[in-house]
Amino acid sequence: MDTLGGKTALVTGASRGIGRGIARRLAQKGALVAVHYGGNEAAARETLDLIDRDGGRAFAVRAELGVSDGVEGLYAQFEGELAERGEGPEFDILVNNAGISGSARIHEVTPELFDRLFAVNTRSLVFLVQRALKNLRDGGRIINVSSAATRIAYPESVVYSMTKGALNTFTLALAKELGERGITVNAVSPGFVETDMNAARRATPEAEARLAAWSVFNRLGRPTDIADIVAFLASDASRWITGQCIDASGGSHL
Repeated sequence: MDTLGGKTALVTGASRGIGRGIARRLAQKGALVAVHYGGNEAAARETLDLIDRDGGRAFAVRAELGVSDGVEGLYAQFEGELAERGEGPEFDILVNNAGISGSARIHEVTPELFDRLFAVNTRSLVFLVQRALKNLRDGGRIINVSSAATRIAYPESVVYSMTKGALNTFTLALAKELGERGITVNAVSPGFVETDMNAARRATPEAEARLAAWSVFNRLGRPTDIADIVAFLASDASRWITGQCIDASGGSHL
């Protein structure tokens, strides 16, 4: 179904993993999708090829997040690409998926790790949204990709968990702030998903089985599992949902 026909979406961190799954699903639903990536041009090109193969429309924008000019650089490219397609700078859906991980227990945390994780996962997200509000249409959608680590204690990645906790608080405040414009703001919290980010944690069949056992379905999540939830939140069917953090962990540690 063409539930997002006529809509334009920006998905950050869309070259691989969950972000790629989200970009593909939004394009399948009819949206024109901007595929943001930080440095892996080959992976971004593969995402575009997959979307084209599906019959969708997409283009890539490259920008490093967590640096001083990253956000403005992203939107400059985004607006330029839209103009080349005869589109104005306005858009409808912002999916904040870009993020980095960093496994470290409290005694292993360094100032460099702390600053890097918060710069990319939290600080850049705030200013991505701030800048987006100049162009995001009334009635638009902001969807933040959080983590089940905000519900399930995961001391192995304490700072990463903290960045996602901040994201959830931001989601709640922003939903109230933007209600007058009809913009909904929600977060989605995956558990362990079959992506490159979790490759080291599932390096052996035994390790993968342990992670799968977290879910009541006894399997790892797939990018499509998360993408379908995001597509729902991006659609008009979710119009009465805002300020929520939707657990997308397959019932992990219920």
